Formats: sequence, structure tokens, C-alpha cells
Amino acid sequence: MFFDDWAGLVRVLVVGALAYTAMLVMLRVSGKRTLSKLNAFDLIVTVALGSTLATVLLSKDVPLVEGMLAFAVLIFAQYLITALSVRSSAVRGLVKSEPRLLFYQGKMLDDALRHERVTKNELLAVARSSGYADMAQVGAVILETDGSFNVLALTDTPANPTLKDVRGAPDSH
Repeated sequence: MFFDDWAGLVRVLVVGALAYTAMLVMLRVSGKRTLSKLNAFDLIVTVALGSTLATVLLSKDVPLVEGMLAFAVLIFAQYLITALSVRSSAVRGLVKSEPRLLFYQGKMLDDALRHERVTKNELLAVARSSGYADMAQVGAVILETDGSFNVLALTDTPANPTLKDVRGAPDSH
């Protein structure tokens, strides 16, 4: 159906504007970390917020105040989990994965690729999309905690390497 009635359109306009404003205010108060993409938990919260906003906008069965409470619950849960993960390595271990080295100084790390379910062709595509035509120019490829890839150029040994916390990197845990 293309159109039910004007009341439905007015509801979407009014509730949409109010719900969007409420979510923006809550996100602003909660800080930048709420919508970061640092790990899978962050992605879940972001998707849940979007889904909740869509439900509040389009479902006549969900009052605006209930939607705003749902926003607050999700944002508070994100705040609580991130605050606890900063303070507790046990919580951090449950919530966050570790970055993983997949390629290092000319070598594909087959065990890491297999464990992370990444093919060699996918790794080559990541290097190409990062502007590398030759893997000899690539020093490392890391699968980050949020599922993104970082490609580092092959350089002399840096004074303060960024691979310290990467599983599989030399001198890592």
C-alpha cells in the first residue's frame, strides 16, 4: 500500500524528529566512544540503535517514550561495558578480540589466516585497496578488533612499534 492516511505521515514526522533529537542528545552526552567502531560490541550497539530508531519511527505499537528508554538502555550498556573493560582485563577479554597479524615482512602467516578465515586472495585484495602493487612493499597486514584491515609499509624497525598488542607479532604476548 502506498498511503494509509495523513495521521500516519504526521506521526512519522513528529516522532521521527523527536526520536532523532533525543538520540542525538543522548549520544552527545554519552561521548564519542559510544559510536566508535573499535570492536564487535560497538558494532552491535550501533546497529541496535539504528534498529530501535527505525522501530520507533515506523511502528505505531512503540510509543516515543519507550523508544527513548531503549536508546538510554543501549547507550548506558555501552558506557558500562566500555568503562568496565578499561578497568578490568577479564571484562576486556570477554568483550574485545585481539588484533591479529596475517602477513609479516614478506610472509603470509598461514595459521593466522586459517584461524581468522581469511584467504590469501583476500589479503592481496586488502593490500591492493591500500595502494600496494607489490607485497614486497608491505611490512605487515593486521586484522583489527573491529574486523577492518590495516596495511603497514615495509620500513626500518621503528623506535616505537605499533605491533606491540598484535597477536602473532614479534615480541607480542
